[in-house]
Amino acid sequence: MKTLTELLRHLARPGVVELALITGRTPMAKTATGAFESLDGAPLTPEGLQGMLHTLVGEARAATVSDKPSQWAMRMEGLGGVVIGALRRGDVLNVRVMRTEPQAAAPAPAPRAPTPGAPAPTTPPAPTAQRPAAPGASPAPAPTARPASPAGGAAPKPAKGMQILPAERTTPEPAAPPTELPPPDPEPVAEVPQGPRLVVRPESASNLTMLLEDARTVGASDLHVVAGRPPLFRLVGELLPHGEPLPPETVETMLLPHVPARLRPVLDREGSCDFSLDLGPSGRFRVNVSRQRTGYKGCFRLIPREVPTLESLGLPVDIAKATHHHQGLIVVTGPSGHGKTSTLAAIVNRINCETSHHVLTVEDPVEYLHPRRSALMSQREVGTHTKTFASALKGSLREDPDVILVGELRDTETVRMALAASETGHLLISTMNTPSAAKTIDRLIDLFPPGDQAQVRMTLASSLRLIVSQRLLPSADRQGLVVAAELLPGSVALGNLIRDNKTYQIPSLQQRGKSLGIVRFDDSLAELVRSGKTTLEIAKAYAESPDELEAVVTGKRPGAPPEGPPSPDGGKLLSKMGNLLNRKSA
Repeated sequence: MKTLTELLRHLARPGVVELALITGRTPMAKTATGAFESLDGAPLTPEGLQGMLHTLVGEARAATVSDKPSQWAMRMEGLGGVVIGALRRGDVLNVRVMRTEPQAAAPAPAPRAPTPGAPAPTTPPAPTAQRPAAPGASPAPAPTARPASPAGGAAPKPAKGMQILPAERTTPEPAAPPTELPPPDPEPVAEVPQGPRLVVRPESASNLTMLLEDARTVGASDLHVVAGRPPLFRLVGELLPHGEPLPPETVETMLLPHVPARLRPVLDREGSCDFSLDLGPSGRFRVNVSRQRTGYKGCFRLIPREVPTLESLGLPVDIAKATHHHQGLIVVTGPSGHGKTSTLAAIVNRINCETSHHVLTVEDPVEYLHPRRSALMSQREVGTHTKTFASALKGSLREDPDVILVGELRDTETVRMALAASETGHLLISTMNTPSAAKTIDRLIDLFPPGDQAQVRMTLASSLRLIVSQRLLPSADRQGLVVAAELLPGSVALGNLIRDNKTYQIPSLQQRGKSLGIVRFDDSLAELVRSGKTTLEIAKAYAESPDELEAVVTGKRPGAPPEGPPSPDGGKLLSKMGNLLNRKSA
């Protein structure tokens, strides 16, 4: 395993902006293009990385590292200003060392080289002194009140939140003596004691990685980076600020380097673009970058590192039964941001693990990366591997697929090709942004002109296999989210209603269709309440019929008065009725 000094040398290389040190992984160097390069074949051990952190920030600060990110700003000889971030998740320690000054400021060593036989200077020139004009010139003595190195007297007192490290911790080994490394430029050195100029803030694109790490650590689903606002984490459906407001130029520097070259014209022309971002150890993200009133804005959806399963998502295992059909249509519906993509990934993961089918996915962009298992996986991205959903579906029919996944049924042409594929021996899986299963069927039909709707109803009646409508709602402790799912499997009764244009009767079918595998949304909510996963108050806010849901959970009929002692008048009335009945019986 390489030493810390050897790793820090890589940070001085042109184009390298960050060192990523993670327990159990090899050290990585990140370049300005966003690519990661391995620096050593041996992974970092917990003891070795902990020792490096002690050397960088000191034992006192290293002892405070927890699952909440810590950051320190400081200066290092030969590197200038750096930001060191650290966080610990279980036994895994994650340390990042990032440059905060451009490498162009690093002077060449030639002007600083001493003449042969001349003694090596022990202290750099004072901040106001000019650099020697000739290599053999004697350096000007540094003022005793402000030595730039601890070796030459009393070190300057660091500002709050900062640390100035001893030279032997950050300078290269004897092969590159400290005398050949120039001191920092005079102006930055004079600013060191001011503190606020080096407060840790996302001032370069490399800090975006730390923000995304923070978001994943606290369990956020999204990160919003907006000009003029602090970074915002979406936690359990709410947006919470994290840090200080970001200037517009900072946000632009953070976002634009990650926009793919093919999408730069789209962003300039249309003001918005979507793509996926893979940051190696930090994971994958679905990204939207757009322009708005105060500047640029970026929204990062965090994609879990592992492909989910139906069980891990809390979805009914009956969904897996629909994957046994050799052809037909499966649609996952719900509002945006309620886990439809994760459900699609779980369904495909079940097919990938249990069958040897050829699964072809068309997504915009590709989010989950499915590993090689039993099935053959072909993942295509709109804009990178194909032009549109419709053109990809048209070509997919000649690629011998068994299962086709379409990221979203957005327009009439895509729906037309999807219905055609579901009739020609393929199982097609897709999503739509509709609030319920019944409205999904109406939306699919209404996308077509009146003259084509009769044919669409015939196709849907015969090919529809399952509609899953889901919503995410807060858990009972409001520390996470749980899913409520409505299932509407294909059946003869459902097919007759679709064919006869009686979709308004689908809710009535759902009331009496439990034997057909139908699960109503309110029934799913009631089961979540009974199992303690959420509360009745939360479930009623999402229910289609709150009073009926309360009746099912509490056992009371809707509108029944609360139980309590009978009123005096009520007792007299019951007594009179009892006397009257006794007289009649006599």
